[in-house]
Amino acid sequence: MNGFAADVTVPADVARYCRATGPFESPLIWLGFGAAAVVLLVVALRWRHRRRIRRRARVAAALCLLVAALTGVNGYVGYVRDRHDFAMLLERADGPAAALGRLVDDGGDPHVRRADRRTPAGPDAPRLDSFDLADPADGIPSGRIYVLLPPGYADSTRSYPVVYLLHGYPFGSSQDWLTAGDAPGTLDLLYRHHAIPPMIVVSADLTAGQPERDWEGLDLPGGPKLETFLTGPVVSAVDGRYRTVRDRAARALGGMSGGAFAALNIGLHHTGEFGVLLLTLPYDAPGDVRAQFHGDTAAIERNTPRDYLRGMVFPDPVAVFVAAGSHDGGDVARARELAGRLTADGQRATVHVEPGLPHTWRTARATLPYLLVFAGNTFPAVG
Repeated sequence: MNGFAADVTVPADVARYCRATGPFESPLIWLGFGAAAVVLLVVALRWRHRRRIRRRARVAAALCLLVAALTGVNGYVGYVRDRHDFAMLLERADGPAAALGRLVDDGGDPHVRRADRRTPAGPDAPRLDSFDLADPADGIPSGRIYVLLPPGYADSTRSYPVVYLLHGYPFGSSQDWLTAGDAPGTLDLLYRHHAIPPMIVVSADLTAGQPERDWEGLDLPGGPKLETFLTGPVVSAVDGRYRTVRDRAARALGGMSGGAFAALNIGLHHTGEFGVLLLTLPYDAPGDVRAQFHGDTAAIERNTPRDYLRGMVFPDPVAVFVAAGSHDGGDVARARELAGRLTADGQRATVHVEPGLPHTWRTARATLPYLLVFAGNTFPAVG
């Protein structure tokens, strides 16, 4: 009735796994610290005449309240799922924090041990590789690119289709799809169920060395040219280092939230490079970053899919998967409107609504297997 293509099917235990919460997302954590704060405040009141005890109890209560707030937000958002995610978060920093991250993660290197953590390692487990890439000409300092290679890659001579995934903004990281998004565990299970063909999955760094900025993957005047960086140096580096199918039909671009906007905007600008778009929790217009165009209305319009999609002529066809959580009505409406515009322009679009989840990494993690299955179903067969 809505003209959208049919949703994809994901094995039930894969869907359950991707929706499951980790130990660091448990409400017992923030409830426990909240209860401890209450007890400490009672102690401070009970011993209010003992100045040292009162002061220490208040400080401890404040710290417990802070931890309760942070863990409560994390339980809602789903950014740090377990000890390994926490280790990788610490590892982003330099010096003692990075060393502490390796200690928390049993002394291992979080960069190379991710794929065998959540599910037992086996012949179907993806292998994690990474490399650093800079593009000074486009204002991009060195950043880490993560690559998940399919089972049997080292023993094969075949080439593979590629899925590029983009992090959200601000405070995003190319690590996010390995931790909060749990791409390694998801791929592992999908391969075990033979639900997807072998593919290379790349998590690219589009922070321009400033993760606190809301770049949204744009080419900005006087600023970093992230769209140019992704479609040029990143794709070229991946094609040069790995055995990829160098064809638009075998190349997908996806992301979550601000990264989904970047994937949508960049993908529509470069239909000759990307034949599949995978969007979870997408926006269809740039946010505050539009101020950096300094009133250039033509540039703003060129980067606002909401506007330029109407009647867009596609040099090459695209297949688009759009996902949202049912608890965010704005996301659901935007997903359906976006898919409607694409189908009106003659493109294939599918909408998936994940029940009971809002605009968070938990939703991105839960919808990732649907994105990957859609890509696998859309990619051409590779011998």
